[in-house]
Amino acid sequence: MSNIRIGMIGYKFMGKAHSNAYRAMPMFFPNVTRPQMTAICGRDAAGLEQARSQFGWESAETDWRKLVERDDIDVVDINAPSDAHKEIAIAAAKAGKHIFCEKPLALNLADSIEMLNAAEKAGVKHMVGFNYRFAPAVQLAKKLIQEGRLGKIYHFRGFFLQDWIVDPEFPLVWRLQKDIAGSGAHGDLGAHVIDMARFLVGEFNEVIGMSETFVKERPLLTATTGGLTAKADKEAPKGEVTVDDATLFLARFANGALGSIEATRFAQGHRCTNSFEINGSKGSIKFDFERVNELQVFFADDEGDVQGFRRVLATDAAHAYSQNWWPPGHTIGYEHTFTHEMVEFMNAIAEDRQPVPNFADGVECQAVLEAVDKSIEERRWVAISELR
Repeated sequence: MSNIRIGMIGYKFMGKAHSNAYRAMPMFFPNVTRPQMTAICGRDAAGLEQARSQFGWESAETDWRKLVERDDIDVVDINAPSDAHKEIAIAAAKAGKHIFCEKPLALNLADSIEMLNAAEKAGVKHMVGFNYRFAPAVQLAKKLIQEGRLGKIYHFRGFFLQDWIVDPEFPLVWRLQKDIAGSGAHGDLGAHVIDMARFLVGEFNEVIGMSETFVKERPLLTATTGGLTAKADKEAPKGEVTVDDATLFLARFANGALGSIEATRFAQGHRCTNSFEINGSKGSIKFDFERVNELQVFFADDEGDVQGFRRVLATDAAHAYSQNWWPPGHTIGYEHTFTHEMVEFMNAIAEDRQPVPNFADGVECQAVLEAVDKSIEERRWVAISELR
């Protein structure tokens, strides 16, 4: 198959991550259909041109509608803020383009379902950006569970902890505004943990949660400096924070397992602690993204004198994707998870199948997010089926 021509909308944090993935693929995954970085899109012409040149894109557009309608684009990659996802994705589907969309899929469940329906009606390939699935250590966790080596699963406990907005003078960036982001730590960080739980354990049955916004007002934004950093003038007026700073919830899974999930941006000392532990009748596993190459594994049938958690370094060729990188023991990092998910996307297009995770997974994640919100509002357990 000839190159797959990419048109990407968004050029900041995720735009850089996606661009790096497209550039790395031909070097490390030469047997995968090559992505062609055809066009990048953003509203600020000067910033866009800098990104185009730096990231290696062939051309640029300041109107996403023009990009979607271009005949030389096969895939529309959406990593713009969440409030733009629905309109762009539906337009891309109608134009017959395959779609990659960052998470959360949409601002709400209804919009995410509409996006899924549009993509299915158009018959295009669609994928949602849950990149943490693609760490080799997480793929090993999935393999151990699928093979029954942990036995019956009893518990999933996961948390995603950050601290980048603890300072009350940190400005009111778009991620702290509900009309743009949809939700705060819950939808941004919690969505990743929810997807991880679905990927490893299975579907959610019911949830009950609580949340808090610790800083109610923040200075209005004056400048962003990339990634999750920003600044405001000391005398800047303040605006209302309309999302959660932290959300925690309990869950029951359809298979009978119990779960607990926490997402917060107020955990001092935690830059990006995305972690889970799963306990089964035959063993347990633990993962912490800050040690992305490692999976902690415990098997109950080990002899008593050597029983305990062992560290498995998932860098040997026996582990998913690892054979394409460096010799055993040479570690990989955050950016590689994006390369791996783009490998899945390119392979799915070439093989004429839907990639995983796709918009259906985005819809299921959104249903759990909203069920938690409903449980907080109504102070009760909420079944996921109530959202349907």
